[in-house]
Amino acid sequence: MRVEIITPEKSLFEGESTMIRVPGTQGSFQILNNHAPIVSTLEKGVISIRKPDDEEIIFEIKSGLVECKNNKIIILVE
Repeated sequence: MRVEIITPEKSLFEGESTMIRVPGTQGSFQILNNHAPIVSTLEKGVISIRKPDDEEIIFEIKSGLVECKNNKIIILVE
């Protein structure tokens, strides 16, 4: 899956992922390959990205929005 994490100031991350976990406002959830299309708001918490080499990258956020469609995930964060 292709993942982009963007703030109003800059791009934080752009790359491939096998799994991503986000803090949705209705509860934390993960997105895997071929996930159904989804748009969700995010609350304060941690975004966890697992790269194809099993490296895990963590970002702390205040709030945001995630969109997943056709194995492309765009996350706008504050």
